[in-house]
Amino acid sequence: MKGHAHEENDDVVIESDASAGAGDDIDLIEEEAHAEGKLAKVKKELAQCRTERQEYLDGWQRAKADYVNALKRFEEEKAALKSRSTAEVVGALLPVLDSLERAKVAGELPQGFGAIAKQLAGAFAALGVSEISTEPGDVFDPMRHEAMGQDETDDAELDDTVSAVLEKGWQVGDAVLRPVKVRVARHA
Repeated sequence: MKGHAHEENDDVVIESDASAGAGDDIDLIEEEAHAEGKLAKVKKELAQCRTERQEYLDGWQRAKADYVNALKRFEEEKAALKSRSTAEVVGALLPVLDSLERAKVAGELPQGFGAIAKQLAGAFAALGVSEISTEPGDVFDPMRHEAMGQDETDDAELDDTVSAVLEKGWQVGDAVLRPVKVRVARHA
């Protein structure tokens, strides 16, 4: 009986080993299913992280572009404000320079005022203000000239040209502060 028991014992062991093997297979399948579930969860989280990362990157890039555009607008507004301020100051001082120049031409400029006129002209130059160059015979340009009257001419080639300069014009860069006041030749 002992041998038989041993066989039963062996059978039990074998059965035990067989049942342990089946259990291991079930455990392995469960672990694989659990691992696949974890993997699917991690993949889903990774995809979500990638989506969020792209959203954050897009938002950051938009914010950066907005910032760069705001800086450009600020610089443009600053330059425009400087130009307007310069134009206002120069516009207020131009009549003074005109009066000094008229007095100089008439020979009525008191001693010492010539130096003041030069200082004022130097200040204008430092601000980037320059005289608009216009001579009789130049083509009339309504963007740079203000017509104060007309003079009849028999020469067809002189039609629509400056016949006389009445008052100087001034500009900052290409911006006209005050147009040149002129008379315009008209062919009859």
